[in-house]
Amino acid sequence: MKKHITCIFMASAFFAKAQTPTDTLKTNSLQEVVVTASRLTESILVSPVSVQKINKTAIALSPALSFFDGLENAQGIHMITPSLGFKVLNARGFSNTTNVRFAQLVDGMDVQSPHIGGAIGNALGPTDLDIDNVEILPGTASALYGMNTVNGLANFFTKNPFTSEGLSIQQKTAANHFNDRYSHVKPFSETTIRFAKVISPKLAFKVNGAFTKGYDWIASDQTELNGNANRSTNLFGADNPAKDPVNSYGNESSDRRTISLGGRNYVVARTGYQEMDVVNYDLQNVKADAGIYYKVAKDAMLTYSYHFSELDNVYQRANRFRLQDYRLQQHAIQYQSQSVQARLYINSENTGKSYNLRSMAENMDRSYKPDNTWYTDFTSGFNQSVSGGATVSDALRQARTVADAGRFQPGTPAFNAQLAKLQDINNWDVGAALRVKASLVHGELQVNLTENYLQSLKTKYDLDLLVGADHRTYIIVPDGNYFVNPEPGQDGKNINYSKTGGFISISKGLFQSKLKLGAILRADKNDYFNTTFNPRFSAVYSPVHNHNFRASFQSGYRFPSIFEAYSNVNSGGVKRVGGLPVMSSGIFENAWLATSITAFQTAVLADINQTGLTQAAAIEKNKGLLRKNPYTYLKPEHAQTWEAGYKGLFFGNSLYANADVYLSRFSNFIAQANMNVPNSTNPAKIPADLYSRTTQSQYRMYTNSQSIIDNFGFSAGVNYKFNKNLIIAANTTFSKLRNTENQDGLEDGFNTPKWIYNISFSKMELLKNFDATLAYRWQSHYLSQTFLVSGQVPSYSSLDAQVTYHLPLIKSLIKIGASNLLNHYYTSFLGGPSIGGMYYVSVGYGIN
Repeated sequence: MKKHITCIFMASAFFAKAQTPTDTLKTNSLQEVVVTASRLTESILVSPVSVQKINKTAIALSPALSFFDGLENAQGIHMITPSLGFKVLNARGFSNTTNVRFAQLVDGMDVQSPHIGGAIGNALGPTDLDIDNVEILPGTASALYGMNTVNGLANFFTKNPFTSEGLSIQQKTAANHFNDRYSHVKPFSETTIRFAKVISPKLAFKVNGAFTKGYDWIASDQTELNGNANRSTNLFGADNPAKDPVNSYGNESSDRRTISLGGRNYVVARTGYQEMDVVNYDLQNVKADAGIYYKVAKDAMLTYSYHFSELDNVYQRANRFRLQDYRLQQHAIQYQSQSVQARLYINSENTGKSYNLRSMAENMDRSYKPDNTWYTDFTSGFNQSVSGGATVSDALRQARTVADAGRFQPGTPAFNAQLAKLQDINNWDVGAALRVKASLVHGELQVNLTENYLQSLKTKYDLDLLVGADHRTYIIVPDGNYFVNPEPGQDGKNINYSKTGGFISISKGLFQSKLKLGAILRADKNDYFNTTFNPRFSAVYSPVHNHNFRASFQSGYRFPSIFEAYSNVNSGGVKRVGGLPVMSSGIFENAWLATSITAFQTAVLADINQTGLTQAAAIEKNKGLLRKNPYTYLKPEHAQTWEAGYKGLFFGNSLYANADVYLSRFSNFIAQANMNVPNSTNPAKIPADLYSRTTQSQYRMYTNSQSIIDNFGFSAGVNYKFNKNLIIAANTTFSKLRNTENQDGLEDGFNTPKWIYNISFSKMELLKNFDATLAYRWQSHYLSQTFLVSGQVPSYSSLDAQVTYHLPLIKSLIKIGASNLLNHYYTSFLGGPSIGGMYYVSVGYGIN
């Protein structure tokens, strides 16, 4: 799903009228404006922080399957693909399948799924027919936008029906899974329609709808995660009875035991199922939106909008999930004038019939035979095989066959019936259902005081003064499995989690506006934390109009997301608990680090099997390896970012250059730590409890890393336009993580390639009415660290291409293209799917 590179560098700033014979390069490059960087309309050349803009012409030239896919090639952006229908945008490191540090806005409104804490790809976003332009702000944006923007944001602007009226229709037909060892070639289809109508000079409306259907990319990584579990008995590979391939579930740590067989101890796992066995990869997304626009005055608009999406695809957090009949909605009212912006919106979600793939596999196994029975049968089968003369390896295999007797077999009616049954049981100890209902209510007001009210400050002193305030409340309906209300006497009642904030922004022009200084101060108060302050200071120096140098410093606090704060779910015997004191009181104080417990258990096992010690003696010998948990309750995450950059035009405005360099320092980084609580509080009994899996409780806790983390990097790129119609764009991005103090290993999840390169060639009027683009992307290998799996993601490249034929007489076009044209399968993160070529034909009518 490698996308287009013309989008990368704000090609929009140069090619806003690509089909006209007049070259509007110079005028458009100077008139192009952005609003996201400062919440004020300003020239992109003099924005105080890095901002990329992609307009509809650049999107049209992209070989990507959709405008959202094409954002992967924007300068400074890294995208991962948990699903064909669920892609995750990020900038400047700490990429995650649940990215709570990078926000997605549509017309200034957050479209996140409340309980996830981030957007589900573009599920609630605009269609290709309604997108007008995109502004991407990489890096900390907390001073203006508050929570969830310590890594940046993307703001999607849709078409206004007053200026984009009429009917437009688009049909995409595609195919994927060519040469896929796990699937035949599969069709893909997306039908999109947009209709906008101006009813009167003051009233207009628009409606959009899209229906997408396809077959998802398949996750089938068989990399072994537990290959050394039986090192002490020299059992590796196929002989290892504790095998745990990445995309096989039901054989994880909570599904393993250490059992004594023939006088030796072995680690044995239940058999588990492949992901392909327990998931339906059919993908579907139905989404629609409608908007009513009323002009209150010449420059003032009142808007009501409604967005709806129902989707089926795959999602990944610490485990992978099948999202099925997952429903998202947003109702919004906006008022916008030159001086005032006000928004009130509510996002709601219902997870429908979604389920946890790991829990499904675990409880598919346990529903035909409980663990105790299975291990008893395994032991009997082993003893019988050994007495018959079998080798240890063969006896272990034969023991598994005996224990698996009666197991549900994938694809059989009995298996399918059991899967449907478990899918509807909302208790991960015995079922797999994900049943969450959640909402967020957000209101904000922003006033430009110098636009209408204090105009003399602007005209006399070249001063802009902006103030704003916002409030957000998350509302979670406790389901008894994923979320419970921990407040005394509030069992079963909704959980409310709120934040209120505000900011003041001042900018001042000096030396005939060649130097522009800016300062923003934001304050935010969360229900459980003291007030935090986020300042931003910036300077832009423009010795001449076409060359602009910028520098800034800003601070950003991130409050824990609803899941980090309130989760209370048992997943495969591991309890994941939110880090607020109200959720986790007593756990941190009595826990021991899981990493030390693993080292302790491994050492005890080796002493029993290799030196002949008794279990009690081996425990006594190695108990010094155990480490008490040093972590505690959650605090807000803090980021400080220093940034410098340059934007400029050369060669008669034909060459656009953009570069930035940054350093971000994180403290109290919110991460997860595995820790176990022994059943006994008697110090003499604790080591024995921590050796046996049945006498301890496993937890995965949200807490704060004790490390101080430096994240630094740069991005640079150029756009060059030859002879009006040939566009060459290229960029590179470098990202690096460095721990500076108190390294504790919790700051995992940087999950970002050190180098990313993009280059594209676009030719308009290649032949009469023909446009074409060729785009190439490469990224280096990187360390991927998640609670599902950690390891190296190999480097990969992708070649994309498209040819578009315009039929102006009937206002139509035909576009033929391919993402990953050469069909070289790659994985964008460990545990995720393998991504191959996508080949499509798109036919559109009324596209402007």
